[in-house]
Amino acid sequence: MAQIKITLTKSPIGRKPEQRKTVVALGLGKLNSSVVKEDTPAIRGMVNAVSHLVTVEEA
Repeated sequence: MAQIKITLTKSPIGRKPEQRKTVVALGLGKLNSSVVKEDTPAIRGMVNAVSHLVTVEEA
């Protein structure tokens, strides 16, 4: 399966608790931290929920 690289580009401070938990569940902690995940519908849904905080690129 394809993989995607997710990078936290904006701070989750001051955001809704659901969005903050989604960022943590993706494995992102500090700003500019990145993770590589499998491109599944579940991961895409999580990324879509916090799309204003992250950037996504093919890995």
